[in-house]
Amino acid sequence: MIDCYSRRVVGWSMAEHMRTGLICAVLDMAAANTELSPECVFHSDLGSQYTSAEYYRRTQTLGVILSAGATGVCWDNALAESFFAALKNELVYRTVFSTRRKARRAIAEYIEVFSNR
Repeated sequence: MIDCYSRRVVGWSMAEHMRTGLICAVLDMAAANTELSPECVFHSDLGSQYTSAEYYRRTQTLGVILSAGATGVCWDNALAESFFAALKNELVYRTVFSTRRKARRAIAEYIEVFSNR
């Protein structure tokens, strides 16, 4: 989850799956790391995890307004697309990770030390 004002990654998570719990963990981290302004907007694509009842309930609890881009229109979420392109080109594609733990640690460092500073 990227704060559009500061461009900081305020919530992130990694898993071996793309289920709703992964996205809920991101929301929880964002809520713990920063004060979510009243009726802040969370923009995403239309993946099934973003359209689930569990995700909807979690966003309602946090007071988050949902927004979704059109199918197949990557520029609807250009900020996130740009971040992930940089992460992949600057770290992921240049590194061979021997374990998921090492990959997670390197990505955490990229986000928290390099990108967010």
